Formats: sequence, structure tokens, C-alpha cells
Amino acid sequence: MLAWLKNFKLIYNQRRFLHDNNLTLFRNCFSKMPHKSMPMWAVGAIVVVVLALIACMGFCIYKKCFGAKKPKKVRERKAGRGRRKKDKDGEDGDDKKEGKEDEEKENLGKLEYSLDYNFTDNQLIVGILQAQDLPAMDLGGTSDPYVKVYMLPDKKKKFETKVQRKNLCPVFNETFTFKIPYNELGGQILVLQVFDFDRFGKHDTIGEIKIPMNSIDLAQPIHEWKDLVGGEKEEQEKLGDICISLRYVPTAGKLTVNIMEAKNLKKMDVGGLSDPFVKVVLQHNGKRIKKKKTSVKQNTLNPYFNESFSFEIPFSMIQKLQVIITVYDYDKLGSNDAIGKFWIGYGASGVGLRHWSDMLANPRRPVAQWHSLCQEEEVDAALKAPIR
Repeated sequence: MLAWLKNFKLIYNQRRFLHDNNLTLFRNCFSKMPHKSMPMWAVGAIVVVVLALIACMGFCIYKKCFGAKKPKKVRERKAGRGRRKKDKDGEDGDDKKEGKEDEEKENLGKLEYSLDYNFTDNQLIVGILQAQDLPAMDLGGTSDPYVKVYMLPDKKKKFETKVQRKNLCPVFNETFTFKIPYNELGGQILVLQVFDFDRFGKHDTIGEIKIPMNSIDLAQPIHEWKDLVGGEKEEQEKLGDICISLRYVPTAGKLTVNIMEAKNLKKMDVGGLSDPFVKVVLQHNGKRIKKKKTSVKQNTLNPYFNESFSFEIPFSMIQKLQVIITVYDYDKLGSNDAIGKFWIGYGASGVGLRHWSDMLANPRRPVAQWHSLCQEEEVDAALKAPIR
């Protein structure tokens, strides 16, 4: 214990000696420095700098802790102003759109028609007389108008006028008859739709007139003009596809049409199926010269036929021949309803023209091709139109 106390005392004396030497050295150095008073402007500058640094640090701390949400509020206010501005612009835009729509309604032209009801035979006779001031739908500044006539909600029986080529004031003078009992007529709407015919695409709607039959007096004939209004665009209904094969032997003058199969046909029966069969008509210079039809396939939307028909067609006639294919739904009690239609050959376009050209380019060889079915009325209108 005594040895430990001696060591501790020795170490304490050494450390005190070093501390005293350092203090003495510091005093000697400080005493050698020049003792001059600092000017007041320097002290003021230092104080200003220190205060500025403290202020900057305080501002940064405040910005970090409390100022982060301010830009968001500013953005929200700006967004609100933007939305209000858009709303105003939207209202103005709507007004402009309404004005444009009004202009369009005024510029679709007008249609002259007549209505007469035969109470003895229960027949409504619709006359499509003429149209005026139709808009130009083609690039050449004209249109190829025709009128489609049907009744809603049934839409079963449709009529079409002939296409008037390149005419904005066409004269039709055609009449169509609907056999409807007078007591059933009040719940129906007569629709007169004016279309611009297009051989290579979908026909464009120019305008329409809808006449609720319960709003007119059929005690005497009606003869009037009415402005066309823009009709709703109808979605193209899918009717199905059919595969056929064509073969022509020029030396023998023999054309063979093979109806192979169809798929995804439109449902025509109440049970959600159809009883399809196919009718083949050969037409030359607008006159029917041959016709054949397949057997009926019961309760199917994807029938398989594989039935061939041969026709004697001289080579001199083949260039202007039209093969018209129609798929029907067989009905025991009433008339057969057409599911869809198309044609191949003279005047055809798209797939119909290509299939015909492939057949002529490959004599004595069968050439198969799938075709999409189109509405019967559209095909009939195209066949009636003069071929350019």
C-alpha cells in the first residue's frame, strides 16, 4: 500500500510540473504579441456577419420544418384556377360544339316524301320523291345518294332506292309498301335514311328522318318536305364468314363453285341458332342466268357443306360474270330470312375482286377463299349501281 502511494505521488508531481511549464510558455508567447485595440468598425462587421449567419440558419430551419407544405397549397390553388379556367373553356367549347351541331343540322339537306294508307288492304305506301341541298361526301365535291326505308322497332323489312350518281339534288320517285294492320301502326316509327354510296368501303350516313306513326293523321295522304338530321352511327353487325372455292376451265367453259363451310353465323332463331343454307346465283349484264342452292343444315352457326355446283360459262361471258352468294336461315312456316350476302366477279371490290382475279390467273385449279357476309340491302344497292 505504501509503494502504491509513493508511485501516485510521483506521477502527480510529474503532471503538475508539465502543467506549470506549459502555462509559463503560453504566458511568455502572449506577452510577446502586440497589444493593440481592435477598431469599432471591425467589431461591428463581425457582429453583422454573425447575425446574418444566425438569420440564415434560422430561415433554413423554418423552411425545412414549416415551409414544405406551402408549394403544395400553391399548386392546389393553381390547379383550382386551371380547373376553373378549363370549366369556363369547356362551357365555351360546348357552346361552340352546339353551334357547330346546329350548323350541321341545317346543312344536311332536305327530303321530299309522301305517305298514304290503304285501309282496304292494310298497306302503308311510302313515296321517296326527291332530295335537295345534300352535303358533298366525296372528294370530288359531290355524293352518290340513296335512301333506305324501314320501320322500327321490327326493322325486318327494308327497302332501298336506286343510287343517284354524283347528284346533290337527286330525284328518286320510288314507292314502297309496308303491309301493317292499322291498329299495329301506332306503335311503330318510320325511318328514312339517306346514305352516300361507296363501292370500296362503308356507306356514309348523310342524314335521316324519323316519323312516329302515332303523331300523324293518315286519314288523308301526306306530302311534305322535311330537313334531314344527323343519325346515330350504327355499329356494323357481324353476320359471319363463309369459305368457297372457285375453279374455271377456259377450254371447256366450265365454272365450278364449291360451298365449303361457314362460321360464326348470326343467330336467327329463338333458341340462339340458325338453319342455314346457301344460294348461288350467276348474273350477267344484270340478268340472272343460273341459280343453285345447298342443303339445309339444322341448328348450327358453323355449318359444313362441301357441295359443288358446275355451270357452263363460255369464256366470252366470264369477264362480266357476277357470282352472288347469299346465306339464308330456313323457315318452315314463313319466308327464309337472309343472314348475309356478298358477290364475286365483275364490279366486285376487295376480297371478292382478288378471289376472282386469282381464279382467272390459275385456270383449271381450285382457289379457296374466306369471305365476310354483308347486309343484303347494301349488296343489292351495290349491284344496282352502274359500274364505273
